[in-house]
Amino acid sequence: MDFSLSDTQQMLRDTAARLIRERYGFEARAKILASADGFSREMWATFAELGLLGVELPEELGGIGGSFQDLAIVLEAFGRGMVVEPFIPTVVLGAGLLRAAGSEAQKSELLPRLAEGRLFLAFAHGEPRSRYSLTHVTATATGGADGYTLDGAKAVVLGGDCADVLIVSARTAGKPDSRDGLSLFLVERGAPGLKIRGYSTVDGTRAAEVTLAGVRVPRSALLGPEGGAFPFIQQALDRGIAALCSEAVGNMQALNEVTLDYLKTRTQFGVPIGSFQVLQHHMVDMYIAQEQARSMAILAADRADSPDAPARTKAISAAKVQIGRSGRFVGQWAIQLHGGIGTTMEYSAGHYFKRLTAIDRTFGDADFHLSRFATLDAA
Repeated sequence: MDFSLSDTQQMLRDTAARLIRERYGFEARAKILASADGFSREMWATFAELGLLGVELPEELGGIGGSFQDLAIVLEAFGRGMVVEPFIPTVVLGAGLLRAAGSEAQKSELLPRLAEGRLFLAFAHGEPRSRYSLTHVTATATGGADGYTLDGAKAVVLGGDCADVLIVSARTAGKPDSRDGLSLFLVERGAPGLKIRGYSTVDGTRAAEVTLAGVRVPRSALLGPEGGAFPFIQQALDRGIAALCSEAVGNMQALNEVTLDYLKTRTQFGVPIGSFQVLQHHMVDMYIAQEQARSMAILAADRADSPDAPARTKAISAAKVQIGRSGRFVGQWAIQLHGGIGTTMEYSAGHYFKRLTAIDRTFGDADFHLSRFATLDAA
């Protein structure tokens, strides 16, 4: 595998890194979190101007025609800044599903708006009792002559409270845990019978509980084949996990830098505590954990769009296990080395650890993916 960056990738890394460094510091992020939306629409417009929303989109739809590896570079930079804008819900999950399953009409209508920063998307798939199962869907879609009627509830929909269009999974056939019979639908915000309750999660990002009660959508709202959405759902969530892995690496790197800086400046017995050998050893272990996570995040990014679903999912699960373990190790030792200041709201270390904890729990924690990896390996 060639680990050198192309000219485009170098440009993306420099652009995203400079944006975070100059305009997305910890204090600026705190102001964004305190705003009414909980994220910055102005910053989202800047993402659009810089081409970051259309990295994977073809040029004819307003993008730059890049790959997931290109997108992963942006996500790592965003991890350093703990970006709270709904980038993964809209750009990775939403746009990914549209590109994979959408008709030409759906793609040409929605994706240029997304690239221009005029459209937010969210993937409403998980349900209150589904835990990490991809197939446990009880929401239903009843077909009629002129469209479908959707009923059900979705839980922890990332970016759901700001979404202009929800991509909703529902059953058109089959039992609640069957792979067959799953379908996807485009549901516009404001549709009669649609209720969205937004809230802030522990790490400051936004999510929503979504209720559908007799929501009517036309047949043109069907995304992909009726009853055959599972492969698209599986790939979308694999891509979402790979995106989280890249973000987590940037997060760990920034947290390690904050911790190292603290060890160099905090004094005890008249000397910097970083001069104590035992603390140096812990710092080295944290760096090793970060680089182990980086290696697996690179693997996940490389496999994210693989058509070989079993091999792709196996690689993604292996990466998620390492990300979860490394994130917990780096986060816990960062707090330990900081002491009490590391847990305060006014200091960044605790916020990085919160985000790493949320990443571990999103789309399956390390224990879940270790079990799934073992099952796939045995198969």
